[in-house]
Amino acid sequence: MALRVVVLASGTGSLFQALIESCDDSYQLLALVTDNPTAGAIGLAEAAAVAVRVVEPANFADREEWNIALAAAIGEFRPQLVVSAGFMRVLGAPVLQCFPDRIINTHPALLPLFPGAHAVRDALSAGVTETGSTVHVIDAGVDTGPVIVQEATAVLPEDDEASLHERIKVVERRLLVDVVRRIAAHGLAVHDRKVTLA
Repeated sequence: MALRVVVLASGTGSLFQALIESCDDSYQLLALVTDNPTAGAIGLAEAAAVAVRVVEPANFADREEWNIALAAAIGEFRPQLVVSAGFMRVLGAPVLQCFPDRIINTHPALLPLFPGAHAVRDALSAGVTETGSTVHVIDAGVDTGPVIVQEATAVLPEDDEASLHERIKVVERRLLVDVVRRIAAHGLAVHDRKVTLA
């Protein structure tokens, strides 16, 4: 039976598009849940006949209420896996408690180096010769969850933020699809911050 997947995205949806294009019998994309009513990912979902739910923070009194509504929107589809694919908000306890060790994220750096929203810029500023991509399980911190897989990308002398980020995104898309397929085949277990796909 195909792995039931809900995707969270806030922007253009390039990672989501990779999951759509690579979708096979191993996983099923049930829904896109977004915080942004103008997200480009919405059009991708509609074109792929994937359900869409918009949970906009401005419509809620505070972050806690928004997280409760977000958890409900995700839970409507009874996913086995939630994929944060360019979702630009930190998930709170109501979401994490509903889906423990079942939410994964991609990040454009070799965590724990360069966490946060400006990872590519931070890597360039630090003068490192390589950075990369990480797929990890989401926990209560910012990019602090257990690592599933990482792959390095060289920083070239001529790189600027856009060129480096574009090469990282190519790797991120491939890694994400591979991880989702492996979870579909083997499951996902986390013990003492060690991730096992078995």
